[in-house]
Amino acid sequence: MTANEKLALLRGKMKENGIQAYYIPSSDPHMSEYLPDHWRIRAWLSGFSGSAGVMVVTETESALWTDGRYFIQAARQIQGSEIVLQRMNVPGVPTVAEYLSSRLGKGDTLGLDGMITPAAFVRELETAFAGKDVSIRSLDLISPIWSDRPCRPATQAFVHPVEYTGLSAAEKISALRQKLTQAGADSILLARLDSIVWLLNVRASDISYTPALLSFCLVTPDSAVLYTDAGRLPQEVRDHLAGNGVSVASYDAIPGDVDMLDRPVTMLCSGEDLPWSLLAAIEKNPHITVREGRDPVQAMKACKNDTEISCLRNAHIKEGVAMVRMEMELERRLAAGERLTECDVHDILNRFRQPLPLFLGESFSCICAYGPNAAMMHYSPTPDHCAVVEPRGLLLLDTGSQFLDGTTDTTRTYQVGPLTDEERRFYTYVLKAHISLARGVFMKGCSGANLDVLSRVQVWQYGIDYRCGTGHGVGYLGGVHEGPHSMRLTNSVPLEPGMIVTDEPGIYEEGRVGIRIENELVVVPAMETEYGQFYRFEAVTRCPIDTRPVIRELLTYEEVEWLDRFHETVCQDLKDYLEPEEQAWLREKTRPLA
Repeated sequence: MTANEKLALLRGKMKENGIQAYYIPSSDPHMSEYLPDHWRIRAWLSGFSGSAGVMVVTETESALWTDGRYFIQAARQIQGSEIVLQRMNVPGVPTVAEYLSSRLGKGDTLGLDGMITPAAFVRELETAFAGKDVSIRSLDLISPIWSDRPCRPATQAFVHPVEYTGLSAAEKISALRQKLTQAGADSILLARLDSIVWLLNVRASDISYTPALLSFCLVTPDSAVLYTDAGRLPQEVRDHLAGNGVSVASYDAIPGDVDMLDRPVTMLCSGEDLPWSLLAAIEKNPHITVREGRDPVQAMKACKNDTEISCLRNAHIKEGVAMVRMEMELERRLAAGERLTECDVHDILNRFRQPLPLFLGESFSCICAYGPNAAMMHYSPTPDHCAVVEPRGLLLLDTGSQFLDGTTDTTRTYQVGPLTDEERRFYTYVLKAHISLARGVFMKGCSGANLDVLSRVQVWQYGIDYRCGTGHGVGYLGGVHEGPHSMRLTNSVPLEPGMIVTDEPGIYEEGRVGIRIENELVVVPAMETEYGQFYRFEAVTRCPIDTRPVIRELLTYEEVEWLDRFHETVCQDLKDYLEPEEQAWLREKTRPLA
């Protein structure tokens, strides 16, 4: 079926149920960024496959909202349909709430699936509809029209051993209960999968690229219950959970158990962490006192412990080895005149990754983009749609791995032939932006909102900006994008020692070029003076940065010093894992600019 045919079927169900508008999020019951196919509703309905975006369908219109990373991709994928693209954060473009408020009036009803819509967004809509007599109703109108809808995933779970986690699940649960007490609560219903798998030291593969276990977890003063499909838990996982004081119940039992909870508890709840239907059930239960507050596990896992950081450094060394070998083969084969596509480059890298110790798979869909394709920030090549890498210009590779000892995310932009003056200038601007943040020293209490400008100002001075944050948090054998912190102008979460954040500024000029350079950084103490505690960043990525495109005269002495010191560390940390020929290549690639 075409998108328009699917929309017609949805409108038929809307009419049957007295619904004047229907809201379709990009979400599941766990507020996940990357979704199991079962919940990729917006992608199925619209044809737009990007990870971020929501839809609204009214009786006569349909609209799709997405952010600047996906403007180009979304416009292409919805072309030919009735769907109108709403470019988020562009002047004159209404928000979803504004759009709905302008189209719904007295007596109208907005429909949505309350089990996959964040409660915070429903509250936002209720505020927008104040005085308009518009009702909001939870119902699933998609399942009746999606005849071949994929089943919920239930991959086999496995234990994440304490030698990699540093803390047992029992220790983490005890620490969580302390956090709850500090917040004036004694219980919590965890819905976010990254929180649950980190807390319980259990993983699965229910979401592509993310070792998630589809589940809920209810923690009270005297119990911890994991709600998941029990058949996917091998005996080793059952024993692990029982040994850490965790019992198991059916995934589908959670709404009923919330309804039937009959002992007084004070539950920490947030509309941003729970779907509307579950939060509404909690609020209706007279035995539950609701204490407003965010899921504390998000902050707990954001600050990696010493074991996690040590393991993560090892994971990045392995990733660096694979990247070195990939780049060497890429150079050799291009020099020999071979025809290579973006997909070929991806395959070369994976061939070097797969034998690495503790490698489990990629951490996201690889972005291997040549020339103009790199201007699409989340472009991914496919066998039937990938460009040939010509012996000129730039090739962008944004890639990452899931290892049992860490999650990696690295971007490099490589020179594959002669460059234009513009390409060299843009590349050097991006490198300066990257180094500016990496060299940052900042006071305790600063957040990504305070520090994003360190990077961005380097391109602002040339009248250039990029429509995304400068960086994001990274999970530990978890999601490649995990908060609550990030490096963007809107994030106010203070950065603390042990937090991992990416440093990945870029320049994206549609139809011309896309350039990004990315390292993972860990926050570490810098100094303490009469003015307070200061922090700095330390790069954990171990992959050389291509210096061939650099216009040396545009770099300051301090920038060159940082780059040379970084390359010296990369060379020292990787050399023992490389063959003599590879070592010689790496020494040349990391030769000091100074």
